[in-house]
Amino acid sequence: MPENPGFFLTILAFLLVLGPLVFIHEMGHYLVGRWFGVKAETFSIGFGKEIAGWTDKRGTRWKLAALPLGGYVQFAGDMDPSSSQSAEWMELPAEERNKTFQSKSLWQRALIVFAGPAINFLFAIFILAGFAMLYGKAVTPPVITNVAEKSVAAAAGIEVGDRILSVDGDKVDYFSDIPPMISPHPGEDIVLSIERGGEKLEIALTIGTNIQTDRFGNEYKMGMLGVGADKVIYEDVPFYKAPLVGVERTGQILDLMVTTIGQVITGRRSVREMGGPLKIAQVSGEQFVAGASAFIFFIALISINLGFINLLPIPMLDGGHLMFYAAEAVRRKPVSPRVMEWAFRSGLALVMVLMLFVTANDLVSFGLFR
Repeated sequence: MPENPGFFLTILAFLLVLGPLVFIHEMGHYLVGRWFGVKAETFSIGFGKEIAGWTDKRGTRWKLAALPLGGYVQFAGDMDPSSSQSAEWMELPAEERNKTFQSKSLWQRALIVFAGPAINFLFAIFILAGFAMLYGKAVTPPVITNVAEKSVAAAAGIEVGDRILSVDGDKVDYFSDIPPMISPHPGEDIVLSIERGGEKLEIALTIGTNIQTDRFGNEYKMGMLGVGADKVIYEDVPFYKAPLVGVERTGQILDLMVTTIGQVITGRRSVREMGGPLKIAQVSGEQFVAGASAFIFFIALISINLGFINLLPIPMLDGGHLMFYAAEAVRRKPVSPRVMEWAFRSGLALVMVLMLFVTANDLVSFGLFR
């Protein structure tokens, strides 16, 4: 019988994941905005009706809203990517006008917007660097010490003692590099570069497909070669090297996200594997009961996810703002308000459709429509 963390524990875990990450994301916008002298009128965790809040001495309203699926910082002035300087804005006193978002230079506005996703990545790097210091870094050489019978590796002629040099041209330094290169690509054709007895060989094969079930009953389709190493070797990571390991691991996770989205777009991976808030809540509860390390790693994973999604060039998201700033830099003038209006309407519609789609996916995965 799969373990079930229960409804209330799942909700608690979900809030413990999403709440702090949204706060960190918005705090990135807020701090860089303050650095450039922009007044923040509202700092909200959640949307909709205010549940609790207070106003600080700078006039910023800090509040907790009813729908905890995001948040926002409302800066003084019009927070649209074109940063239009309206007649009403021009009538403001100079001191007050200088505290508005649209009074800032293009690069300052871009940094304020970019700061949200950036701090999500930095937070994940901090967590992963901590794990590196606590548990070390796997430095097992990529030398095969066992080959599973009837596996794709055995069928391709891979032997014990072979050293894997690269996977489809991507260099392999340690055995731990191999699973991230293989598991996201079940059923795909690849070329392994190996060293055998001092000779370099190229072996073409099709990655095997293995459906795994975790302790909570969730099924995952994974790519598999059928090779292993008998002993895992760990190397201590000093504190001054830990951030580099954190950056490296964050980059690997980002690469996996980009690969997965590309597979969905090209049809190599089913859209049913896409999850939304309900799925995140479910996995939050599962990782919470799995232990502190699993839960903290999951927080880092979602932080990277949050930063990545917000950088997508979709109007309404941070990436959409940055896209229009790039256009402004090239054109040397803001995008027209009419284009902005249609872009934001389209972006909002796209975001809403995606939210409905992934929520429906979540409900299907929970068995609601069976």
